[in-house]
Amino acid sequence: MTLMAAVLALSACSITSKPHQLPNIASNMPAAWAEPALSDAAVTAPDWWRSFGSEELSALIAAALSANPDLVIAAERVIQAEAQARIAGASLFPQLGFGAGASRRETHPDGGAWSASDGSSATFSASYELDVWGRNAAGVRAAESTLRASRFDLETVRLTLVTGVASGYFQVLSLRGRLAIARENLVIAERVFAVVDSRVRNGAASALDLARQQTAVLAQRASIPPLELQERQTLFALALLLGRPPEGYTAGPTVAVSLTDVTVPRVAPGLPANLLTRRPDLASAEAQLAAANANVAAARAALLPGIQLTGSAGLASNVLLNFLNAPTATLALGASLVQTVFDGGRLSGQVNVAASRERELIESYRKSILAALADVESALASSSRTVDQELLQEQVVGEARRALRLAEIRYREGADDLLTVLDAQRTLFQAEDQLAQIRLARLQASIGLFKALGGGWNVTDPPRPPAPG
Repeated sequence: MTLMAAVLALSACSITSKPHQLPNIASNMPAAWAEPALSDAAVTAPDWWRSFGSEELSALIAAALSANPDLVIAAERVIQAEAQARIAGASLFPQLGFGAGASRRETHPDGGAWSASDGSSATFSASYELDVWGRNAAGVRAAESTLRASRFDLETVRLTLVTGVASGYFQVLSLRGRLAIARENLVIAERVFAVVDSRVRNGAASALDLARQQTAVLAQRASIPPLELQERQTLFALALLLGRPPEGYTAGPTVAVSLTDVTVPRVAPGLPANLLTRRPDLASAEAQLAAANANVAAARAALLPGIQLTGSAGLASNVLLNFLNAPTATLALGASLVQTVFDGGRLSGQVNVAASRERELIESYRKSILAALADVESALASSSRTVDQELLQEQVVGEARRALRLAEIRYREGADDLLTVLDAQRTLFQAEDQLAQIRLARLQASIGLFKALGGGWNVTDPPRPPAPG
């Protein structure tokens, strides 16, 4: 008997013992980034959005963090995971129960008199499953790892929300700036039209020149409604992030604010290996992998026999609701061993499913790390390239303005035809609009870098949902 128990224990250890090991990815992380950093400043802080120097942006983000539905949904998932962890932890403790009852029975035999009998009973019971192979403990580990993953997912939702609000806010500023440029260019086109009209009336220009400039005015006027539509659509998307209905929502600067008033922060990316601890999505992937490993251990332990201990103690009396009249005491103890002999491969199939799920999450974890490295490299590349691009585009705009001014002067003096003026107008309009878009791209690259680096993430208590009503 002792030999059989020893053999069973050794076989159980060979089945269930498989320590959780993360894939050896940290040692393969690159030593440095391929793209050079623009700054050697500290890494991102939890309130990194304040480095843009916009109080209005900070107010919008605070409003979104307090009312966004996705954030509340993620918080509720954390609460659900906490409850599941408590449920799993309950399997490590015995179950206690108490029952009490009373009965009265009356009988009437054929030809006899009625007779009555009373009875009362109270029973206290207990049961406990010996976690010999660690199945219940593995279930607790899986639930706790899932809880950690849900908390990390909450931080991922928060980071995504903040970057979404910042991006939407800058898009609104960009579109309003582009609208101002378009309207200013419309004024320029109308001014040139007045000059052409005056020359036509004086016989110095042809009606063809007037029609050409009229076309330029109309084309510039037609470019304004699409920008207004984009502004409205961006406002609607921003309202959704803030948890507000889009009807009547007009977010925007209370004073004249443009993208040029926003500070573009610079931040050092640190070392690539630091991403493993700075990004909540990577922390979530690691926690999910730990939960999968625990599920494998639980599935393996389910192949082994289970041992259940039971006990009960009670009192019984033949008097209704009275245990003082010579009660009868009962005490029972029991132990049972249960082993599945044949289940058609169900338990072994569950082991295979759990093991495959673990291998899948290992590859998902590896893929998430590679994607995180690519995110940072892309953001670094965009940040460095857009700085140079903006400087060059500013020079283009300056030269285009000078070219248009000279073209207007030469046209008034009759030295050049209208085509030169039209080309100069078109070049200036496109250059100014392109500059506004490059400034937005530079800000979005900065936002993307903050997001790729984890946004100064640290674990916080999940926000609780608002009270009903």
